[in-house]
Amino acid sequence: MDKKLTLSLDKTIIENAKNYAKSNNISLSKLIESYLTALTKQKRNPVDITPLVESLSGIISLDKDFDVKDSYSDYLIEKYK
Repeated sequence: MDKKLTLSLDKTIIENAKNYAKSNNISLSKLIESYLTALTKQKRNPVDITPLVESLSGIISLDKDFDVKDSYSDYLIEKYK
């Protein structure tokens, strides 16, 4: 059963949302409904690992003393020489 809802939002946000909905061939009401549905169906733990990421974990083995930040810094220094 559909029910009417009145929202007060910034004018720019409304215009951007309307443009987005139009470019995706969806009504603004349906867009907001879909967002609220997704938002309220989220599990309490938003850090859930997707099956793809879980299948990739453990593929790379690094030394215990490997420092990701140092490695990335070295990469950036080399890249922007």
